[in-house]
Amino acid sequence: MSQFPDTATVAWIDGVACGVQPGETVLKFVDRYKGRGHVPTLCDAPQLEPYGACRVCSVEVALQADGPRRVVASCHTPMAAGMHVYTESAKVLRLRRNIVELVLTDHPLDCLTCEVNGNCELQTVAAKTGVRKVRYPAGANHLDRKKDESHPYMTSDLSKCINCSRCVRACDEIQGQHVLSMHGRGFAARIIKGLDTTFEKSPCVSCGACAQACPTSAISDVFQSKSIEATKKTRTVCTYCGVGCNLSVATKGNEVLSIQAPLDSEVNHAHTCLKGRYAFRFVKHRDRLRSPLIRRDGKFEEATWDEAYDYIAANLGRIKAEHGGNAVGGISSARCTNEENYLMQKFIRTVFGTNNIDACARVCHSPTAWGMQKAFGTGAATNSVIDLQYTECILVIGANPTEGHPVTGSKIKQRAMKGVPLIIIDPREIELVPYAKHHLQLRPGTNVALLDMFAYYIWEAGKIDRKFITERCENWEAFEEGLRGLDLDELERIHGVPREQVKAAALEYAGASAAMAFHGLGVTEHSHGSKTVMTIADLAMMTGNIGRPGVGVNPLRGQNNVQGAADMGCQPHQGAGYLAVNDPEVHRLYEEFYGVHLSDQIGWKIPQMYEAALDGKLKAMWIMGEDVAQTDPNTEHVKAALNALEFLVVQELFMTPTAEFADVVLPASSFLEKSGTFTNGERRVQRVNAVIAPLEGTKPDGVIIAEMMQRMGCDQAAYTPDGVLAEIAQIVPFFKGATWEGLTDQGRQWPIAPGNVGTERLHLGTFKRGLGKFHFFDFKESKEIERHGGEYPFILTTGRLLEHYNCGTMTRRTGNAEIVTGDTIAIHPEDAVRKGIEDGDEVVVRSARGEIPMLARISGEVKPGVLYCTFHFPEVLVNIVTSSECDEDTMCPEYKVVAVDIAKAGSKAMVGA
Repeated sequence: MSQFPDTATVAWIDGVACGVQPGETVLKFVDRYKGRGHVPTLCDAPQLEPYGACRVCSVEVALQADGPRRVVASCHTPMAAGMHVYTESAKVLRLRRNIVELVLTDHPLDCLTCEVNGNCELQTVAAKTGVRKVRYPAGANHLDRKKDESHPYMTSDLSKCINCSRCVRACDEIQGQHVLSMHGRGFAARIIKGLDTTFEKSPCVSCGACAQACPTSAISDVFQSKSIEATKKTRTVCTYCGVGCNLSVATKGNEVLSIQAPLDSEVNHAHTCLKGRYAFRFVKHRDRLRSPLIRRDGKFEEATWDEAYDYIAANLGRIKAEHGGNAVGGISSARCTNEENYLMQKFIRTVFGTNNIDACARVCHSPTAWGMQKAFGTGAATNSVIDLQYTECILVIGANPTEGHPVTGSKIKQRAMKGVPLIIIDPREIELVPYAKHHLQLRPGTNVALLDMFAYYIWEAGKIDRKFITERCENWEAFEEGLRGLDLDELERIHGVPREQVKAAALEYAGASAAMAFHGLGVTEHSHGSKTVMTIADLAMMTGNIGRPGVGVNPLRGQNNVQGAADMGCQPHQGAGYLAVNDPEVHRLYEEFYGVHLSDQIGWKIPQMYEAALDGKLKAMWIMGEDVAQTDPNTEHVKAALNALEFLVVQELFMTPTAEFADVVLPASSFLEKSGTFTNGERRVQRVNAVIAPLEGTKPDGVIIAEMMQRMGCDQAAYTPDGVLAEIAQIVPFFKGATWEGLTDQGRQWPIAPGNVGTERLHLGTFKRGLGKFHFFDFKESKEIERHGGEYPFILTTGRLLEHYNCGTMTRRTGNAEIVTGDTIAIHPEDAVRKGIEDGDEVVVRSARGEIPMLARISGEVKPGVLYCTFHFPEVLVNIVTSSECDEDTMCPEYKVVAVDIAKAGSKAMVGA
């Protein structure tokens, strides 16, 4: 189409002049003016690249109004100014109708009983093109295909397939999994899964992108998510990881029928993982708590809400009177909304006068907040995920995004497949490694050693941004002096990666015009987690990769609202908005705002609460939405602390191991049953909208806290999400412009200025702290290895699976439990031979704290001497073997370095035998 003139600013649609936008196709041009559907399509979809397979979208184009015309597929033909487009000429109308007739010769005409009746694109296009009969003989080899119902979620009925390849392209272009393909030629062409097998036996990851993209019911799911049976669709935000996917939830009455991913979502554009799309049946599961429970004579008894509130108020009031407010502590939850977390910290601080409030953000990303605050002044992602479009190099450190943050992981994979250099620093060969240009497979616990060497090679090669360092940073001289004194031989011995590999990766990162770093719990959950975060910040600053598109330091937040829980003040040293509670001016500000006396003493972090309980100083604890008895390290230590409390209140969806210790259990509502906001990993504050009414007997966490505050004499208004958000906006500086209505469907990234103006990128021109600060740290071995490495020679590191979520409380009550049924432990083949272990054997893993049984999985994903396991199933309780070692600055637990030994169960070589 290069012969079309591009000097004019207009083109014509059926004789009407219209403005042309650069880079658009003819179809997009027509859609903008005529609306989508004016030109019918079958192979085209908004979430996919133009393809041009079906030709149903054909139009005629000409260079002049009276010039010769030719027929083109509008979906992939570039638009140019000066063109004349004819969308309804007799020629194209006949062509479209003929194409659809041919498609229908090979399609069953059972529309009235089809699950997509009324929402079938083929049905719509047939009607729109005027097909009333089919003039061609029926096809012979497609209509008898059997339906594939082998998978817990995915289904296919390929007799309905029209060979548009949308499913194949969705699998390739969105998920990047390449499970589906077109096999055969001509009329024999058909869709196959994997090597022509079933969904169950294929490497499908159940993201559902193919089902959503399919224009018929050829590929669907067990929830029939394209059916029009639903009477309502509600937009909300996923409750699982920190990506913050938007969901469109279809309901009928008070029942959730299905979930799809909105096409217009800036976060996840028609994409989500199997947890967000399919793992929702826990909401009405028979195990849900449906009544408050009070422990009497060692047994739980059902109670009314008033009875439970009175019982709690009496006991907490007594403990406060006898021991003071500092004898009470609270643990909030990243699974809860911003508003609920805000109220939780307000409850503990204003009612009890203590700063003993913490959250599960402590055990995952507290080093991120601390380290980035020290370096930049703000403990949050510097950039947005959209910047992946602009970056020229991607660095992933201690994260497995395709499993932990699947939508972001798929975007990273897509960029790598298109040639953007990808650097992976991880002890495991994760899914992204085959797409990476560099994989630095270090020993667990040696991040600082490797990153020091990484920085050294950048400095040695002169690949630093001297202007950025001089104008925007401080403490460079001390950092440079630290680099100068490094012993490269020693560092290489420590981290175990050949220095040539480290140098090549470092120069790749430093040589890119824009390099973007992502990190996860493999960075933070170490004794040197905060120091590693600051070293990553050093890399970004020394190369000028801050404050512009395609760069930055971007933490991959573990849970859906880790960012928000910290933003709202659920930490003992900072209140709402990260203001220091022991700063006299801040303390005065908080007291004036809340109208009560507050403590100006830093409270206890979660590990300190356990010690205080064991020492008899902490008498009562309130836990909202956290299963610490399963998810916190050194399980027996945690259980002892919970047992030592005089009084424990737990808000939960299910009877968890933690709830078993409680004196009162309060049944909470799930994310589909309440409203508020979540803040995702890119600082995007998004509305969570109630989809169905709370399960009978349950209440949203925010309602529970607000009513309990009222019961204990606090002047607290009834819970409404917009009301609490308005209060937050008055005290949290970076929420100043946030309003419920102003967030809209897309949310806003903080800082949010008046008028609901969000911020895509931070630190443009200047850092929040003024000058970015360099920090140099020498490597220090983990105390876990120093104390126990001799007796326990293996290093165990832990992580999560795509199919499950943390302790699995929710996902184990969905079809996900049919896909992955239990935790396993990966062991290198050499170690397996040496230990006499075969794949699938039951093994015993032992540390200085205890031992657990697991099933072995022999895998080259780990190096010799390293073991890897997940922690989703309570039948194993992996945290029995993890330690109480933690980050030196934030007390984030060191889950990633555990000294253990392993042996085949029942063998003479079994540990401890």
